[in-house]
Amino acid sequence: MRIGVLTFHRCINYGSYWQARCLVDGLRARGHDAVLLDHDSRSVRQAEWRCAFQPQLPRRTERRDLGRYGEKARRFLRAFERLPRSHCFPLEMPALAGDYDLVLVGSDEVWNFRHPWYSAKPIFFGEGLRAGRLAAYAASFGNHDANDGIDASWTERLGAFDAISVRDDNSRALLAGALGEAPEVVLDPCLQFPPPPTDEPPRREVAVYGHSFPAWFASAARTWAEKAGYRLVSVGYRNDWADEQRIEAGPDDFRRLIAASAAVVTNFFHGCVFALVNAKPFACVASDYRSIKLRDLTRRLGAEHRLVEADAAPGRIGELLATPLAAHLADRIREARQRSDRFLDLALGEA
Repeated sequence: MRIGVLTFHRCINYGSYWQARCLVDGLRARGHDAVLLDHDSRSVRQAEWRCAFQPQLPRRTERRDLGRYGEKARRFLRAFERLPRSHCFPLEMPALAGDYDLVLVGSDEVWNFRHPWYSAKPIFFGEGLRAGRLAAYAASFGNHDANDGIDASWTERLGAFDAISVRDDNSRALLAGALGEAPEVVLDPCLQFPPPPTDEPPRREVAVYGHSFPAWFASAARTWAEKAGYRLVSVGYRNDWADEQRIEAGPDDFRRLIAASAAVVTNFFHGCVFALVNAKPFACVASDYRSIKLRDLTRRLGAEHRLVEADAAPGRIGELLATPLAAHLADRIREARQRSDRFLDLALGEA
């Protein structure tokens, strides 16, 4: 089939890039002609670039780092150009995307009404798309809480989908309340269709992925690394408590760095995902924006103990970083892949 994948594929964000690439690669491995729908919006581009250079607002980026964030953005742009894409079309004119047998919306927070620049864009709810079938894979409402519900106009649009799956229980509860039927929960594409392995040799390094970590969490990770003889390497963002800053890392640099690391310290969803993909011990802490998806991912796979709370014992983070992942995690991921495959069989008409 000719499949258009609709997601946030041009975000200067490692998780957004890799979930888009992995989903398209996975569909192509199934024998389909899958491309990313290459939507464009001047206002979105401007917002994305502001965030790329000032990711920790209200804390301003230091002048010494502006060039490094610029290099990071350029590496992302080069990576975007290598992705299988449709012709470019305006985000507000979905009919110009072209004709497809199936448009698959997701993964990522495509239905997040609180997203700072993609909030409530009708295209992600299927409006105006020219497709024989419309489905969603691992879509999410992000930090839009299930208790807040969905407006009837958006519910009507979602009711036109032929098949829907989500990646978290919060999104499942929202749709169950709105549509009267709970959708399947499937794996993020990076876990369902993992990136190709690397040949990076292991290093005595711990990857730090994220920013704005609580001081107590950063201090505990720093203390453990010094005692255990590991270097902390911050990828993509500045964290002054790390030994090295690799702010300019591109998407492939990120993949290789995680693969070579001994463990992962993160407060980002895809930090946890890439730790799981590479079977790396990890410790994570939830931010307000990412708390829903971090709690759901770790709970669903049986890794909730790796999400550290503020009242954790001082040595807890070090214990997690030194302890290999439990064997049951691989079993949980394998079972989830089977469920996700079954959903894709249904959505693609292959069941």
